[in-house]
Amino acid sequence: MMLRNVFVKSLWDQKRSLVWWCLGIGLMIIITMLFYPSIREMTELNEIFATDENPLMKVFVGDITDITSPEGFVNSQLLIFMVPLLYLVFAIGIGSGSIAGEEEKGTLDFLLAHPLTRESVIVQKFLAMNFAVAWIGVFAWASLVIGAAIVDMEIGYSRLAAATFSGVLLGITYGGIAFLFGAAFGKRSLSIGITGALGIGGYLLNVLGPIVGWLEPFTKISPFYYYSSSDPLANGLDWSHMAVLLVVILLMGGMAILSFRRRDLAVG
Repeated sequence: MMLRNVFVKSLWDQKRSLVWWCLGIGLMIIITMLFYPSIREMTELNEIFATDENPLMKVFVGDITDITSPEGFVNSQLLIFMVPLLYLVFAIGIGSGSIAGEEEKGTLDFLLAHPLTRESVIVQKFLAMNFAVAWIGVFAWASLVIGAAIVDMEIGYSRLAAATFSGVLLGITYGGIAFLFGAAFGKRSLSIGITGALGIGGYLLNVLGPIVGWLEPFTKISPFYYYSSSDPLANGLDWSHMAVLLVVILLMGGMAILSFRRRDLAVG
């Protein structure tokens, strides 16, 4: 029965990894939040961040000028770099392995030998990847809420949810790209390499665009622009930005279906 429900089977196969990822991200977030009380009193840091034009600092903490505020601290220490990086690593790993991983292990033929269409398999695997990344996001949000409560941080839980949701869509976007390349070529290493390069390039384009003048017009091709430019933690979700990410996700899923349906599978 489980083999016929590819969605459940895919999540079941990921259960241990998912548990450890949730625990790891949750612990990292809570430990980071514990540093906020000491940072809150260091108001001189705001002047340093406001006047420092070092591009390297912008790469890792973004364009933050008020690091002692709850939003500034959470953005600079977690949401600008570290948390989205973890989303991408997890989502790219899941997306690249969903089809290409099973194909390389020789288990995809066995799965398709059951009364399942290729379309059904790939749609269920794509949905399972989305669910896994979303579950990581739920744990990240809960950890932010717990950390904020521990250090008495005055920050809205709904705004934390908005920032988390935006991050989940970013992760699924890159997971979808990895999923597409895995479905199209059946090579997990190729999928990881291409998507990882696109992720690094997209991040650098978004953070360096405002600093390097000729790059700025191109920042809107980066998914990171739609993740962070409207600052969901401070301002709530920009639904037009979320719509762009959702369209890209649906496009990746649709293209994965078409490419997987038309090609021959590698023989394990």
